[in-house]
Amino acid sequence: MSLLTIHQRLNALLPVLRSPRLLGNQGIGNEIGFYIFDYDPEHEPLVQQHIPQLRSQLEAPPTPLKVIECNLYSAVLSILEERRVLHKAFELESRKGSAALEKSVKPMVRSEQVAELIQKQLQGDEQIIFLTGVGACYPILRSHTVLNNLHPVLDRTPLVMFFPGAYDGHELRLFNTLKDDNYYRAFPLVPRQEYLT
Repeated sequence: MSLLTIHQRLNALLPVLRSPRLLGNQGIGNEIGFYIFDYDPEHEPLVQQHIPQLRSQLEAPPTPLKVIECNLYSAVLSILEERRVLHKAFELESRKGSAALEKSVKPMVRSEQVAELIQKQLQGDEQIIFLTGVGACYPILRSHTVLNNLHPVLDRTPLVMFFPGAYDGHELRLFNTLKDDNYYRAFPLVPRQEYLT
């Protein structure tokens, strides 16, 4: 057994995401096709740089796939903008800090609203959905609650959440330290370990 580098895991994404098995939600029992690509938080810039390249490769001929990226941080900003409090939120954080911002803003941003925003982006012909911005929206929004609210919305389209932390198939640990919650309904996309035979 050997650990894969982040570069090896990122390079493995393209063939995995093009797999007919993943695209057809095959081999996952009665579960919904939710997948998590977890990575160490210090690799966030590298992963964020790789995502546009990965999308371009997936969308390229001869067999282009339609990929939709839903950024949770952008969704939070949209909700605050819609409520006309975004500027006030930035001022509050600069004056009183992140704890005051969380206390003031968290009740305004519900995961159900974010799921609705994501649903509005979908057109029905998507073949893969990328969920990004997970670390940037913490602590206002928790990723496992968004996933729970997306279950009724996405029944056939595979979703890949890019998660800056650890996921062992049972537990999400944001930034490798903060226990998000037990979450059993997603599959690790590219394991960190390679089993040698």
